[in-house]
Amino acid sequence: MPKLWTETIDAHRAAVRDAALNAMAALVAERGLVSLTMSQIAERAGVGRATLYKYFPDAQAVLTAWHERQINAHLDRLTAAAEPAEPAVVRLRGALRTFAEIQYYSARHHGGELAALLHSGEHVDLARQRLREFVENLIAEAAQDGDLRDDVAAGELAGYCLHALTAAGTVDSHDAVHRLVAVTLAGLGTPAPPP
Repeated sequence: MPKLWTETIDAHRAAVRDAALNAMAALVAERGLVSLTMSQIAERAGVGRATLYKYFPDAQAVLTAWHERQINAHLDRLTAAAEPAEPAVVRLRGALRTFAEIQYYSARHHGGELAALLHSGEHVDLARQRLREFVENLIAEAAQDGDLRDDVAAGELAGYCLHALTAAGTVDSHDAVHRLVAVTLAGLGTPAPPP
């Protein structure tokens, strides 16, 4: 097959997939999850039902693919917040602030039934693992630079940060998010001298 043809088909497939995911997200926001059908998604996406079924077996698969796309966008945003030219502690600060903001906004847009449905599955487990490793590596590097405590394993501190900042989904203001990040970062400070 000529390269131009292959690129055109790949672009078409990506466009159909994105249209279906965007349509599904809009329908869930408007009508909720319970009444979501493949016919509604196809109509909103501007594709035929048969075409939609070529990409997804059912509405749950569309929802899962949409959520996976959202998670990857969040991970990309976290990575971008950790500017590579900066010292590790500055990159960690940026990543944790971004994680807390994602928690804050996600709680307002994807609560209840939808959150419970979306946050189970292999794609979520893999994303959590990637996130934890990312934060753990930043902590280890910052500790090695002497900017953070080194008396607690980086993996434990990564767990502490991520669990603490998940609470950003429960606070009621941006200022509270920033305070929560500050308190979490303070917990990573240099260790107290032994008694």
